Amino acid sequence: MFIILALVISSIKALCIPSYRSTDFEVHRNWLAITHSLPVNKWYYEDTSEWTLDYPPFFAWFEWVLSKVAYYIDPAMLQLENLNYASNATVVFQRCSVIFTDLLLVYAVKECCLCRKFFGVDSKRQPPEQSLLKDAGFVVAVLLLGNFGLFLVDHIHFQYNGFLFGVLMLSVARILQGRILESAFWFSVLLNLKHIYIYMAPAYFIFLLKHYCFTQFKNGRVVYSSIQPMRLLQLGLVVAFVFAASFGPFLAMGQLNQVLMRLFPFRRGLCHAYWAPNFWALYNFADKLAALAGTKLQFLDSSVLSKSSMTAGLVQEYSHTVLPSVTPAVTFACTVLSILPSLIHLWIQPSNERTFLRCLVSCAFGSFIFGWHVHEKAILLIIIPLSLLAVGSRADAKVFLLLAFIGHYSLFPLIFTQAETMIKVFMFLFYAMFANASLSTLHKMNPRWCGMPLLNVWELIYIMGIFPLDIYCSLGHRALGLMERLPFVPLMLTSVYCAVGICYAWLRFYKISLSNTTVKIHDE
Repeated sequence: MFIILALVISSIKALCIPSYRSTDFEVHRNWLAITHSLPVNKWYYEDTSEWTLDYPPFFAWFEWVLSKVAYYIDPAMLQLENLNYASNATVVFQRCSVIFTDLLLVYAVKECCLCRKFFGVDSKRQPPEQSLLKDAGFVVAVLLLGNFGLFLVDHIHFQYNGFLFGVLMLSVARILQGRILESAFWFSVLLNLKHIYIYMAPAYFIFLLKHYCFTQFKNGRVVYSSIQPMRLLQLGLVVAFVFAASFGPFLAMGQLNQVLMRLFPFRRGLCHAYWAPNFWALYNFADKLAALAGTKLQFLDSSVLSKSSMTAGLVQEYSHTVLPSVTPAVTFACTVLSILPSLIHLWIQPSNERTFLRCLVSCAFGSFIFGWHVHEKAILLIIIPLSLLAVGSRADAKVFLLLAFIGHYSLFPLIFTQAETMIKVFMFLFYAMFANASLSTLHKMNPRWCGMPLLNVWELIYIMGIFPLDIYCSLGHRALGLMERLPFVPLMLTSVYCAVGICYAWLRFYKISLSNTTVKIHDE
């Protein structure tokens, strides 16, 4: 059944080959050209295109490997001067490369599904014939392999997130299997493929240190005298080896500072062009309202409205008018403070694989809600690992279902073409309905009139608000003739509405993650 599921999902991805693609398609084509045409010492200096190489070295080598195959498909795509080149062969190759590299995710999910005890399933007692919606392994496979966000971002918008999440899930699977050093190796590889995952590193550090380098515990706290120096050395060597292989050549060439400047461009603004639905979206919105109210009440000069206009955001920068401006240091402090309680809880309380995953998700939540220049696609860093928790715990399933609706809906502005609208809406509804039906069945929730027993009435009303919001943003705003005067309003409304739900989900999840570590599977 797993193989059939993977083949069906891959076939659906293949149908999207001719669909809309974003500028990220050209980004990755340019990276193919850079790594193929130039020596290594020029990779992080090349700037013929505005889409310069700004991923860690391992991803650059990943592009280099792909370029060796691309040469036999269409050599013209590997020429640096061929900006925005998109021949049919190039499109098919790049689309298929995403589908092919997703095989790593397929393998990683298969490994996770084998850890049935984590989901509270005893394979010896499980009936041989039962509904697929009661099969925890099947539900996990669909939620991960068929994730709507990955489908939208990778196979329409265009990126390689499936491959990257494959590495993450393989690392998680190794923890579930007790293979700690392998988990550390794969997560280190992931950090050198895409550095956004660095926000998850504190959870890994605490868990691996606690459960691999110490052997005795008292009430969940480590007995410091039980530290195993050789194990600590082994763990450190594994991580150091991966980073040395990645950054070592650039350190030897005296280019480490250049690489780091590309990886961490703090010159960008607080928010991306489309505000990620986080705390700073609400902060920006409050600033706009304060500026508007201030001018109406004549506390502020009307000229400030030009600074706080409704076109701000389309150019990736937004200057605050009334509220204090936010610096990278402020966002970093907020992020650290938001994840610190979960890290302390993981260290001093009895912990297991479930509490590790909850801490991992808490770190992803904190970085998304308070991070600097967060992309809306980063919501997947929360949803993907939360999928594993949702199958094994009713409390986690409630948070996951909220995000399956509101988190995935926040990605809608990425795909704005009419041809893909029906695909986007259908896949979104199918995934959300499957998540609701499967998790409700798995956790034995009694059906209610709303058909969503995992949500309370207020959460349901909030979720239903997505539909009139989408109708207004897609049709109503333009029909009222407001697009030219207030072009950013539909994006702002979507961001702010989703930010409310995501911040609520974060607070609800925080309560769960700081609760007792011992949980009763499927019956919390």
